[in-house]
Amino acid sequence: MVWYNNPEANRVEATVTIPEHFNGYPGIAHGGIVAAILDETAGRAVMLDGNFNNLFVTLRLNVTYRRPTPTNTSLKAVGWLEHKGNRGMKVAAELLLPDGTITTECKALVVRPTSEISKSWESERKFWRVEED
Repeated sequence: MVWYNNPEANRVEATVTIPEHFNGYPGIAHGGIVAAILDETAGRAVMLDGNFNNLFVTLRLNVTYRRPTPTNTSLKAVGWLEHKGNRGMKVAAELLLPDGTITTECKALVVRPTSEISKSWESERKFWRVEED
């Protein structure tokens, strides 16, 4: 997935098609895959200001499955920041069908990792970017 900042809406957005081999049931995406997509999307909302060194990790993730998420369908993932703090932030995300119907949503609390953990991620930082539209 590639995420893009939408500064006008103060959101991060991406499109994704979940392949059938990630199903829980035929034609329906596995809930764990859906949760991972939302976790990544919500987490990238902390970088909406363009600071790609502002990395946080998920402390708590609450997922609400509103309806089945289909496989092999273009979906839109949208994430945003709900509350900004120095040590932790509240973020949220939704996964939408092409007609705008929400299949799944999440709210998460993300926190700053220890400097020791953060340093061990140096080689991965380039993959966490949110692209400018």
